[in-house]
Amino acid sequence: MIDSQLELLREASYGLPLLEEEQVRRALLSVADAIDREGDILLSANAEDLARMDRENPMYDRLMLTPERLAGIAADMRSVAGLRCPVGDLIDERTRPNGMTLRRVRVPFGVIGVIYEARPNVSFDVFSLCLKSRNACALKGGSDAYSSNAAIVDLIHRELEKVGIDPHVVELLPAGHEAAGELMRAVGKVDLLIPRGSARLIRSVREQAQVPVIETGAGVCHTYFDFEGDLNKCADIVFNAKTRRVSVCNALDSLVIHSGRLGDLPAVCMRMAEKNVVIEADEQAYSALAGQYPAHLLEHATDDSFGKEFLSYRMSVKTVGSFDEALRHIRRYTSHHSECIVTEDAGHAAIFQQCTDAACVYHNVSTAFTDGAQFGLGAEIGISTQKLHARGPMGLEELTTYKWLINGNGQTRN
Repeated sequence: MIDSQLELLREASYGLPLLEEEQVRRALLSVADAIDREGDILLSANAEDLARMDRENPMYDRLMLTPERLAGIAADMRSVAGLRCPVGDLIDERTRPNGMTLRRVRVPFGVIGVIYEARPNVSFDVFSLCLKSRNACALKGGSDAYSSNAAIVDLIHRELEKVGIDPHVVELLPAGHEAAGELMRAVGKVDLLIPRGSARLIRSVREQAQVPVIETGAGVCHTYFDFEGDLNKCADIVFNAKTRRVSVCNALDSLVIHSGRLGDLPAVCMRMAEKNVVIEADEQAYSALAGQYPAHLLEHATDDSFGKEFLSYRMSVKTVGSFDEALRHIRRYTSHHSECIVTEDAGHAAIFQQCTDAACVYHNVSTAFTDGAQFGLGAEIGISTQKLHARGPMGLEELTTYKWLINGNGQTRN
């Protein structure tokens, strides 16, 4: 069903490495201007999608576009436009004894497919980063966001035509599981597949895909309040990481606290009551919070409270008796996304950052910063939680591979 679209993408991808940088820059700026100019059209399409979704669905916030979010998307597009394209960068160069010269240079993957859920902003992010890195992109968004994505891709196509770039460098695939299945089996037509969304979606793509996959995992994020941690820093970090935007993968899911700091737990959690954050606390933490935190927002933790990505105004609290126990708990439940330690003990901070197996490991900083734009990458195509090729926020450089260029003067091998 999607064969014709993939053929158009493949054909369009061949011309991308030949585009002048100024032409690509103008295309991205043109799209950014169109976002500002046609925001009402995008919001109207988004309203159609929102009307079909229950407001209580954790995905509702991810699906929703607002004038402020559109302004942020346009700003990120302009930021990507100003970045340097890594394609053609010389990674390595050497001359062999026979006079043969070898150069290893960055090149685009070719056609990148992205399967994602109700995140229309992802359509813009993927397009901008793929075009800048000279990749064509197949967008397979969820049916929940199809009206939004259709309006977005229509806008992009019109702006690409204005600057003389083949609009088929980006294609929106049909909604539904059938198209996703075809994309995962598109050997020879798609060079790389990147899933973005729930753990179930990512697992499904990993298990079914016949094309190479870079896994962007769910974010089960912990913050550990060490015995030597600063109370004010911890309170600010936990509040920001939990409540800034609960539906994103870098939001805090679990506070791990040293038993020696349980007396400070009410102060750490106090501001979260303003946001009606429900706390699922283990027995020690529950006792410390009882009478200090609103009773209707305090629950006893269960085994399911840990290792869970809440995507809502909920978090768990786990009490540990030592730094080593904190490391073991996080090691057991981590999704390898973003983890944080709050401490003034430089030794503990160094060990935590060295021994915690996650893409992003923070010391005295909110996990909310795990984001391509915040890392200076302009935007991100996803946050890789695997260890092959890319890890953490994936920007332009992560959307390239390399090839060897060999030059000589008639050399032959014995």
